[in-house]
Amino acid sequence: MADKTGKTWMAVGETDDSEPVIESYEAEAAVTKGDPVYLSSDDKVSPAASAQDCIGIAVKDAAAGKPCPVLTKGRVKVKAGGAITRGKAVYGADASKRILALTDQAVDEGGSATYTVYYNRKLGTALESTTAADDLLFINVGK
Repeated sequence: MADKTGKTWMAVGETDDSEPVIESYEAEAAVTKGDPVYLSSDDKVSPAASAQDCIGIAVKDAAAGKPCPVLTKGRVKVKAGGAITRGKAVYGADASKRILALTDQAVDEGGSATYTVYYNRKLGTALESTTAADDLLFINVGK
């Protein structure tokens, strides 16, 4: 695991943003600080352990039924699920609740192929490049 942030004293799920947007939701399942979370019910979040339309990153642990603070806009430290190039879109998550690169989708408007465009899948933008799973990086969360 390589920490690409240059801020080794910061833990996953911490922010150094001077004006982050942190909103409180009820945890529908246990959430760990640094987990990408999605709306699993109305106004309730769960950790993403597969590709989800995540709304942010948990900034504190929360037991099921308890308030869960979620960074929904701003810079936050996360764990990568593999190689990610800085400046590229990211989403959550793999089975280990890590952030992944959101790949561009080829579209053939003139052909007969069908496709799906996931407009809400993007969680944010990678601010550093990673080369392996479990590397640490900052992302800028913003839909």
